[in-house]
Amino acid sequence: MTIWDDRILEIIREKGPKPVGKLTERDEIRICQSSVSRRCNKLAENGLLAPLGNGVYTITDRGKAYLDEEYDAENEVFLNGNSSRNGPNASQTSES
Repeated sequence: MTIWDDRILEIIREKGPKPVGKLTERDEIRICQSSVSRRCNKLAENGLLAPLGNGVYTITDRGKAYLDEEYDAENEVFLNGNSSRNGPNASQTSES
C-alpha cells in the first residue's frame, strides 16, 4: 500500500465511482495517469476497488474496512475479529 492508494480510496469513498482520468485531476493525487491506473488495478486485484468498466472504479466493502482500520491489506485479514465484511461477498460493493 502506498500513500496514493489511500488517497485514491478516500476520494472514491467520498465522491463515488470515478474514472482514472478524473482521479488524476484531483489536487490530492500527484502522480501521472498511468501510475493512477496501475494503482487502481493493484487495488482491484486485492479486492479494495472494483472495476466498473471503461477505467471507472468503485470502492468495495473491503476497501471501506481498510480505510476504517478494520482490515489489514498487507496480511489480508480483518482486525479485531470483525468478520461482518469478511465473507463470500467481502470484495463486492454494498449499497450505501
